[in-house]
Amino acid sequence: MSASTRKTALTAEDIRAMKGQSPIVSLTAYTTPMAQLMDDHCDFVLVGDSVGMVLHGLPSTLGVTMDMMVMHGAAVARGLKRAMMVIDMPFGSYEQGPEQAFANAARLMAETGAAAVKLEGGVEMADTIRFLVKRGIPVMAHIGLTPQSINTLGGYKVQGRDEAAKPLISDARAVTDAGAFAVVLEKVPANLADQVTEIIDIPTIGIGASVGCDGQVLVVDDMLGFFGAFKPKFVKRYAELGPAAEEAIAEYAAEVRARAFPGEEHIFADHAPKKD
Repeated sequence: MSASTRKTALTAEDIRAMKGQSPIVSLTAYTTPMAQLMDDHCDFVLVGDSVGMVLHGLPSTLGVTMDMMVMHGAAVARGLKRAMMVIDMPFGSYEQGPEQAFANAARLMAETGAAAVKLEGGVEMADTIRFLVKRGIPVMAHIGLTPQSINTLGGYKVQGRDEAAKPLISDARAVTDAGAFAVVLEKVPANLADQVTEIIDIPTIGIGASVGCDGQVLVVDDMLGFFGAFKPKFVKRYAELGPAAEEAIAEYAAEVRARAFPGEEHIFADHAPKKD
């Protein structure tokens, strides 16, 4: 089955119906093997534009392209059977207007098999969200800290404190009214996240928000501990695979230099063994 014809067990309507019910579980994925590991455990898997920083070494998400998202989205789709796949729209692919957003969202869904797209922005993106939803494209919104806007936000800062809470609530209401089926709340105060969760009738997905959100999402490489130096406050390390991987690599390097690898069990004889 090609990515464009792939079907998932869970849909945007299923995720929306989980509002106030069982907490929604999500992680990012960028490869087939990682998606396979998540499929039985996550309700939706996000192909995030964080791939630019996590796998491509970019300083931010701003350099991520449509081609990169298509490549990684198609890879993730091959690893999923149960979980819904949501894919990020990269910077510059939707801000120009609803028509541009539709063309690029349609491409992402057609070429990857994604069941929905995610885009950043609140009030200013409401018309675009409405345009997409009316044309059959489920949209997950993303407000609070929006990484594609770090240059205007002044960096990766908490959003919605003090007087800034009112605009964030307005953003949440706007994306809900526009037809988004869920909204990511990133790096916002817990009390504000709880308030937004109570006010709107679509699920809130927290990342650096509140345990009271309807669901949670993390970058998988962060929660697995692949990066030693980078550890945001809102990330819990469920493993420390980075140090374990480095230790294994160091052991391999030492064995190669000592000519201890490959051993007899890893090499082939001059003649094929006789069959019994």
